[in-house]
Amino acid sequence: MDADSGKVTGVEALLRWNNPELGDISPARFIPVAEDSGLIVPIGAWVIEQSCRQAQTWRQAGLPDIIMSVNLSALQFRRAGLIETVAGALARSGLPPHLLELELTESILLQDVENTLDTVRQLKALGIRLAIDDFGTGYTSLSYLKRFAVDRLKIDQSFVRDIHTDPDDAAIVSAIIQLARSLRLGIIAEGVETAEQLAFLREAGCSEVQGYLFSRPLAPAAMDAFLRMP
Repeated sequence: MDADSGKVTGVEALLRWNNPELGDISPARFIPVAEDSGLIVPIGAWVIEQSCRQAQTWRQAGLPDIIMSVNLSALQFRRAGLIETVAGALARSGLPPHLLELELTESILLQDVENTLDTVRQLKALGIRLAIDDFGTGYTSLSYLKRFAVDRLKIDQSFVRDIHTDPDDAAIVSAIIQLARSLRLGIIAEGVETAEQLAFLREAGCSEVQGYLFSRPLAPAAMDAFLRMP
């Protein structure tokens, strides 16, 4: 959401598993298994495909353009074929590339930097956006932020949770916001759950926010209705 206007600016694709026998299974349980088994690669490709199709479906239904953000796992990023997966999903869906944003963690970016840079360049050449997820929890240097040419930083929710009661968290969040603005990067705070947190972030100059204060995760049909709300 735009922190000032409250307008929806994007959505983040989230995996949920409803098993007919086991019921709702938390991503915290099945994602690590998928990563350990290597299944996260085909699952990740499916998520990119479905996300692009859903975003384009909303556009064709007359809804305003919004950013579709998709998380990439480290294994998915390292495997051959990622560029073809993303390019194919965009081509088949018809979604304009600038409306797709891939989220990478700092740990992904800092492994095998030269090969990572090559992959990042190829992704950027497709016209998509890149964001660093959970920013502040890793060790990204300022020079890497410049070299990787990311578009946006996402402030980790662990810093946002206590910004109105913990001076250290407040200082960290303010510093990240100023860093992003100085580097002309987009900035979004994750995990916003209270009006007090939102007020702090607005005052600190954070342009976009996401979290349960605005909406719980929604299935596509419910999200469609949410996007149509005045």
